[in-house]
Amino acid sequence: MTTNTHTPPSTTLVLGGTGKTGRRVARRLSESGRAVRIGSRSGRPRFDWQDEATWEPVLAGADSAYIAYAPDVGLPGADAVVGRFARAAAAAGVTRLVLLSGRGEPGALRSEQALRAAGADWTVVRSSFFMQNFTEDFLAAGVADGEVAFPAGQTGEPFVDAEDVAAVAAAALLEPGHSGRVYEVTGPRPLTFAQALAEIGAAAGLTPAYRPLTTREFAAGLVADGADPAFAASLSALLGEVLDGRNTRPSGGVRQALGREPCDFADFARAAAAAGAWRTAPAEATGA
Repeated sequence: MTTNTHTPPSTTLVLGGTGKTGRRVARRLSESGRAVRIGSRSGRPRFDWQDEATWEPVLAGADSAYIAYAPDVGLPGADAVVGRFARAAAAAGVTRLVLLSGRGEPGALRSEQALRAAGADWTVVRSSFFMQNFTEDFLAAGVADGEVAFPAGQTGEPFVDAEDVAAVAAAALLEPGHSGRVYEVTGPRPLTFAQALAEIGAAAGLTPAYRPLTTREFAAGLVADGADPAFAASLSALLGEVLDGRNTRPSGGVRQALGREPCDFADFARAAAAAGAWRTAPAEATGA
């Protein structure tokens, strides 16, 4: 007698699946034949970090998950939420968790520890500032308008292509050998924001200027645009940590995970300009 057995395809839950890294991770997983469930407030089933009743439905049947916490894994209280979700995922049968994290800020480290303690296999992808912040976020409007105001001073940042971040995360979800690893993914060289804008200008035929702000000025601008004052203060303080010089040095996470070098900012700028990235400002930010 022949017995037919059917093993259901592996399903990966991608939180932030409509954001800058999430949608790229989801695309790579789908292209590899993996079943993907998008976790977002507009998804079906709906997912909301602040509504724990939405967690169980999106976890049902998933065996791995990509976790991109919104608004930021380094903000106060993020570690408690990430920890509760990771424990719920492990209890639901999820065996592999991949967390998008920051590079060294205390809040992000606490979130990483909460993930590790959940009991599932884990991988942490620590990312520098996305190159796509200049094309898919509020910085894009400043590039198009001719001025980017941001609290980065003259600190160098090894901007990373979100495609490289997604490639590392997808590898950790699809391949063996990544469990228990921490990958710091950056671009190959640091640039100040002024230097980055100069490279964008050379690629796109624009002349965007950089205007440095203090964190206090940045927070005040967020509040003037309608942000909650407590959130504005927390985000500005976090940016002060991230951009204090601790993260200037490039890291080799892309090479370690993928065996190749990361995308260079100049190549990104040329490709974005050719695609018309700065002809019009985007309607809204797209998250992580």
